[in-house]
This record gives sequence, structure tokens and C-alpha cells, in this order.
Amino acid sequence: MSEIAEQIPVLPHASSAYVRAAPKPTARQLVLHAALFLITALTTTICGIMMAGPDVDLSTAAPPGIRGVAGSILMLPWSYLATVFGILKYAILHPYFLAQGLLFSGSLLAILTAHEFGHYLFCRHYVVDATLPFFIPQPPLLIPGTFGAFIRMKSPVPSRRALFDIGLAGPLAGFIVILPIAFVGVLTLHHAPMVAGDAVASGGTLTFNDPLLFRLLARILKKDLDNSVINSFYFAAWVGALVTSLNLMPVGQLDGGHGTFSIFGKNAHRWIGVTAFVTMALISVLGWRWHGSPSGFVYVVLLAIMLRVRHPQPEQMEPLGLARTIIAVVTLIVFVLCFLPFPITII
Repeated sequence: MSEIAEQIPVLPHASSAYVRAAPKPTARQLVLHAALFLITALTTTICGIMMAGPDVDLSTAAPPGIRGVAGSILMLPWSYLATVFGILKYAILHPYFLAQGLLFSGSLLAILTAHEFGHYLFCRHYVVDATLPFFIPQPPLLIPGTFGAFIRMKSPVPSRRALFDIGLAGPLAGFIVILPIAFVGVLTLHHAPMVAGDAVASGGTLTFNDPLLFRLLARILKKDLDNSVINSFYFAAWVGALVTSLNLMPVGQLDGGHGTFSIFGKNAHRWIGVTAFVTMALISVLGWRWHGSPSGFVYVVLLAIMLRVRHPQPEQMEPLGLARTIIAVVTLIVFVLCFLPFPITII
């Protein structure tokens, strides 16, 4: 997930005269953030290669000299590593698949980076001490190759407007990057083939359902989404839209939770979050029954955790003003365009 939570510590009420400049990251911190980014670039590239559907012979022999129970135990990590290196070797020897992996990785990381730096730059603007983005790689072979990214705010938010701007800058910046990637993805559906459904363990097929944004683009571009195969741009934008809608849930310290708190205040923020949690719990049950997918329960667990995280009070609760009210409406539209009640179907 792009921003699982922005962790804001509960600190004593700070003076409104707090004007200390936020410290810059140290060289050691820069190395850590860069390393996580590069590892995530690798794992998302592997995911993109896999989604391109190369026909790779991944059969592996047992480690030499290992037999019996020990051999069976060692065979699992051995096979896993052999599969990862086999995919990378195949992609290097077949540049088309490597290109598809890089296109997916670059597109997805562009969305996540825009999202996180939207938060980060507004933190710097409001002199809020915050880390650079932490990118979280998944183990290779998992989809989409990353658990997302997050920043951590380490000082109080000075005002209601600052909370609003910092919270919503991320998903709006990410959405701005999603738009051209989704446009190209829909436009080139017939040029960059990618497997639209993957076989799952049960022998069924996994299908990625389309958010409203993609449906609108398909209508404008006269594309038939239901009878097309997806490509690297499309899948990256799909993941980005899913992450954006999840982050805009009005719960806890998710981005939507920050926006809800700054617009409606503490009490309404709590009740709106509970309502969103209950709604998603019901949707998850329907997703399991109608679409054969348990993925919704992962989001329910996340929202349950976020409900238990106390949202700190900004130092000042001044009026937001007309411009931010308009931005709030735009953000709601972005959520509607990106939200998928049933992201995947397993048949």
C-alpha cells in the first residue's frame, strides 16, 4: 500500500510560535531510503516480467549432496531462489520481457513517489519534521512487488489547514501521475500484451476488475476492456488507483482520515471511520461470495488497526476556506474514480 499510515506521535501541545526548521536527512538516512527504493525497483520489475507471461522452464533439481528430510526442507528456498534467478536470466536474454518489467516498475514507482513526495514537500512547507519516503519491497514473485511506501511525521501538525494540505497532497499528486499512465495503458491495450488472468492454485482464473476511471477512458478511446489483455502501463495504473482509493478511506491516520478530521473535526472523524469500516466489512463478505476473492478482508484488518490509532489534534483549528472545500470535493471525485468495491474476481 502506498501509505499504510502516517505515524504522527502524540506529543504535548506545542506552542504556535514553533518555527524551528525541520532537519534535513543525514547521509546514512539517504542511503537507507535509496537502498529500499532500489530493492523495490527490483521486486516490482520482477513482478512486471512475470505479468508479461514469459514461458520459462523453472524446474529445479535438488541441491547436490542433499537427500532425505534435510533435502526436502532445503528444496523450498532452493527452488524459490532458482525461480527468481531463472526469471531474471530469461528476461535478460529476452529484452521484450525485461522492457515490460521496467515499464511496469517505472510507472508504479512514479505513482508512489509522487504520492509520498506530495506529503513530504507539504511537510517541509509547514515546517513539520518528516522522513523521506520508506519504500517497502515485497519478496520477489509476489504481486505487485511492493507493500507500498510511507513517510513518518515526527513533529506536531501546526494547523487544520496544514493537516488538510499534507494529508490530501499525496493522493492528489499520485492521481495526477496515474492519469497519463492510465491513458497510455488503455490506449495501447492491443500493443503490449500481458496476461489478463493468471491461473491460481485452485485452478481458477484471476481477473482484475476495472475502476470507473478506466471505464471512462475506454469509452473516450473506444476500447473494449472486457475483451482486451492488459499491459504494463495499465496494470501499474490499476495498482496505483487501488492504492489511492485505499489511502483515501476516511479512517484513522490514512490520508482520507486526515482530510476527514480537518474538515469535520474529531467526533465526526471517529464515526465516519467506524461507518467506513463496517461498510468495507460487508463489502468484503460480498466479495468473497460473489467474486470468490478474500482480498477485501486484508483491507478490513488494515482499517481495524487504523481505527485503534488515535488521531492527534492540530494546534489550531482555523476555518479551511472555500478553496480547500473545493479541493475536498475534487478529492471525493478522485476517490469515486479509483475505488473498486471488488478489485479482483476468482472464477
